[in-house]
Amino acid sequence: MRTYKTEGIVLKRTNYGEADRILTIYTKNYGKIKAMAKGIRKITSRKAGSLEPFTHTVIFLAKGKNLDIITETQSVDAFKSWRSDLNRVGVAYYFCELVDKLTPEEQENHLVFEILKGYLARLKDSGLRQLVRSFEEELLIELGFGIPEVLKKTEGSLKNYIETITEKSINSPKILKQFNE
Repeated sequence: MRTYKTEGIVLKRTNYGEADRILTIYTKNYGKIKAMAKGIRKITSRKAGSLEPFTHTVIFLAKGKNLDIITETQSVDAFKSWRSDLNRVGVAYYFCELVDKLTPEEQENHLVFEILKGYLARLKDSGLRQLVRSFEEELLIELGFGIPEVLKKTEGSLKNYIETITEKSINSPKILKQFNE
């Protein structure tokens, strides 16, 4: 069985079976991957804390038949400075949802990883509206979607434009009134 190590940020998680989870992780070296975290929902799991959504972590994985298996983790940054602020957590979910919906699986892009990591770090002391708009613009430009001239002059969120690109609705802003349009 081949093993490998990479840095990643947990985008989302889905419970599987009694004690496992399937995680979607944006990694520095492999792009977006899905991996199985066996036994993570057990009270005695040592990996659980470093595999929470939007946690920057170093992960060790083993190649599996269908999904890679997470064998070990080491948290780099849990972004604890803003985790108690519901608005900032909502924005973090929005950032992760955009990266998840706009990027293909297993396509490496170091810059997207760095953009996501940088904006999660900036959540602690930035104005949220400007930060959201700046993240949307930077991500869209890096992924080659660009921003139409009509939208460059507006100051609101680019959520509607992103929904036309993905042909899927973006769900995380529905939690927070300030980002609904």
